[in-house]
Amino acid sequence: MSFRTESRRVLMLRHMKRMQGDRVSTALMARGFELDYRCPAEGEPLPRSDEGHELAVVYGGVQSANDDGYIRAEIEWIRDWVEAGRSYLGLCLGGQLLARAFGAQVSGHPEGQHEIGFVRIRPAGAPDFLPSPLHVYQWHKEGFELPSDATLLAKGDIFPNQAFGYGDAAFAIQFHPEVTPEIMLEWMEHSEASLSAPGASPRQTQLEDARRHNGAIDDWLDGFLDRCLLPTLGIAPPAEARNASGIA
Repeated sequence: MSFRTESRRVLMLRHMKRMQGDRVSTALMARGFELDYRCPAEGEPLPRSDEGHELAVVYGGVQSANDDGYIRAEIEWIRDWVEAGRSYLGLCLGGQLLARAFGAQVSGHPEGQHEIGFVRIRPAGAPDFLPSPLHVYQWHKEGFELPSDATLLAKGDIFPNQAFGYGDAAFAIQFHPEVTPEIMLEWMEHSEASLSAPGASPRQTQLEDARRHNGAIDDWLDGFLDRCLLPTLGIAPPAEARNASGIA
């Protein structure tokens, strides 16, 4: 790693039990960030604008982006955060909340399909975000439409909108790059009934796909952080990250 970011704080906004050693938190800590976890679902307050966070990472959860209560409060907070020009990364529900914050709909698949397991996504004209097709881990039954002025970054076959950029510093991702094989096993054990939902991959298929695809997801996440997200904080990508996507 060719740069360090000591003393720079990241808000990690979660919606369920804190996962241990997820990919995103591990990658950010490796880059020297200080992580501050908050969980409004457990009554913890959203941070004020003067608490010194430079990036917000908003995780997924069992909630719907169409819920009221603290979810509606999060949507309003996200709108204010992004409109202030601050960096944002939304993962699954976190991406759906960004869509709702700027007027786009979040809804279920018209045929009741889910995406649970490894699903192939494709670039949508943004090679710095996704240089080539990738199998990513999914666990959702709702998807987002695109806000006005958003840029589609990745697309899929079942849920067509898989990632978008909004403004200069906000990203919404429908899939779960943070999920490691260990977290995947924990989710399957605690939500076994979901594996029978329409479109869900069986347990054994997920285990086999994890062995096949997790290395590529590790590589993609490093590239996305270094080429796309950290530059929104004024951190130039390392030479190897620029070269990986052909960026001069």
